[in-house]
Amino acid sequence: MLKLYNTLAREKQTFVSIQPGHAKMYVCGMTVYDYCHLGHARVMVVFDLVARWLRASGYQLTYVRNITDIDDKIIRRAQENNETIHQLTDRFIAAMHEDATALGVLPPDAEPRATDYVAQMKDMIVTLEKHGYAYVAANRDVCYSVRKFNGYGKLSGKSLEDLRAGERVDVTAGKQDPLDFVLWKQAKEEEPVEAKWESPWGTGRPGWHIECSAMASELLGAHFDIHGGGQDLQFPHHENEIAQSEGACEDQSHSHFVNYWMHNGFVRVDDAKMSKSLGNFFTIREVLKKYDAEVVRFFILRAHYRSPLNYSDVHLDDARQSLTRLYTALKGQSGAASVDWNEAHAQRFKAALDDDFGTPEAMAVLFDLAAAINRGEAALAGQLRALGGVMGLLQRDAQVFLQATPADGLSHEMIEEKVGARTTAKKAKNFAEADRLREELKAAGIVLEDSPQGTTWRRA
Repeated sequence: MLKLYNTLAREKQTFVSIQPGHAKMYVCGMTVYDYCHLGHARVMVVFDLVARWLRASGYQLTYVRNITDIDDKIIRRAQENNETIHQLTDRFIAAMHEDATALGVLPPDAEPRATDYVAQMKDMIVTLEKHGYAYVAANRDVCYSVRKFNGYGKLSGKSLEDLRAGERVDVTAGKQDPLDFVLWKQAKEEEPVEAKWESPWGTGRPGWHIECSAMASELLGAHFDIHGGGQDLQFPHHENEIAQSEGACEDQSHSHFVNYWMHNGFVRVDDAKMSKSLGNFFTIREVLKKYDAEVVRFFILRAHYRSPLNYSDVHLDDARQSLTRLYTALKGQSGAASVDWNEAHAQRFKAALDDDFGTPEAMAVLFDLAAAINRGEAALAGQLRALGGVMGLLQRDAQVFLQATPADGLSHEMIEEKVGARTTAKKAKNFAEADRLREELKAAGIVLEDSPQGTTWRRA
């Protein structure tokens, strides 16, 4: 049975869906004011793998990943660019979809935009006010009273005193406690009209945390199975979601919000946390200019989702070589293949992913299959391709991948020209020239493979 690490329980737990055979999952998506970076890529790929495995395990899955299309950064960026908020967010949503498609990420079942659910957010705030959790501060923002919610801190594992001492929280005038957070922001005169909604508390817009509580409960219900996101969202965002959602539902038969909380680890660059301030910040687009998108997906998945992911050119080059080994084993294998789950490799693969989505161990099974194929067990090629497909890998024609042109590499035409010149030199018994061309191609990262049928090539 599938076990996953539940951040809330701080242990691996057997996954049991609330509704038998039907899993419901919500993942916090992107705030769309810029291009997606590697941290976003990891969230998208990790939870794409989770979604694929739940479905492969026989679950009907409803997967929701939201889009935050209104917040301070979005408003500021739109004003800096002298464009509307919708123009800005539509542009970066389209770019996000391009990046996700390149990385082999399947679309979620629903992708709600926050601005389409403001009515539900206002309704939830009204309910919180009725239950005594929401109050209007002196500056007319509506805030959540953290100390009135008994369970606050249960996800992060810290007491209110720890959180108060350890977190830098902006103190809004009239807050009852520095940890109290904003549910509804009073509009500022200089903000554009499209960032303002009418409400019982005056013109304004929702706070960030209430957005996810409202969208999740509207699309998946007040109680669902899995909530995921990056490790950085555990506090305060997910802690605040729990407080809002459970505070709003305390008069219902089941006030529990989510059964399993999943968080993927940080992306690091050369062993330092990726950040704009350190200048080690990479967008997906920048990385894809240099590396094949499937290599990037492979690189993300070969690390366990909860571990730090250290990005560097060295690690990406190694990932490319490793993926090349798998595709080399698939040369000559064509057509779709389905998994034989009774076969020994598939059983090991399943055991790995059933153990908290253990992709490193699952990858090891793929390499064992490749080794067996290279020893002559050609019949296993279909199994390798099919198991790779479960992870969103190994679905291209092997020769297409092996000859794909990197941004800094020789073009397909130039290589073919040199291979042809070498063949001509060999026929003329000019072996010195043939050897020179082989070495020239080798130096450019091109491996030649001679056979009675002729010469083929691949990138190293």
